[in-house]
Amino acid sequence: QVRLVESGGGSVRAGESLRLSCSAGRTSSNNAAGWFRQAPGKEREFVSAISWNGGNIIYADSVKGRFTVSRDRVANTIYLQMNNLRPEDTAVYYCAVARGAVSGRDQSNYKKWGQGTQVTVSS
Repeated sequence: QVRLVESGGGSVRAGESLRLSCSAGRTSSNNAAGWFRQAPGKEREFVSAISWNGGNIIYADSVKGRFTVSRDRVANTIYLQMNNLRPEDTAVYYCAVARGAVSGRDQSNYKKWGQGTQVTVSS
């Protein structure tokens, strides 16, 4: 069974940084990947997506300029560098692998999901 394993979450103060990692294991590195988050009482929302070779990257407006997604295809790991964190970034963050080489905001395009990692930002 292929699993996605997120790590790197934690509790920080506003303005600080965290780097999330997602080990994709045996999942094909030829698929796009994405990060999503779910805050308490809210629906899961899109954060960022990266194509199979990193050539196509998109971000939610709320994180643009603060978050950076990247991937290491050899290690088959996807990263989310989060800078200048805000209390409204508090959520469980999920990584996901898409069905194709390029993907976007639509969660139905993603076929495999991790268990999530908690990020808590205090003011």
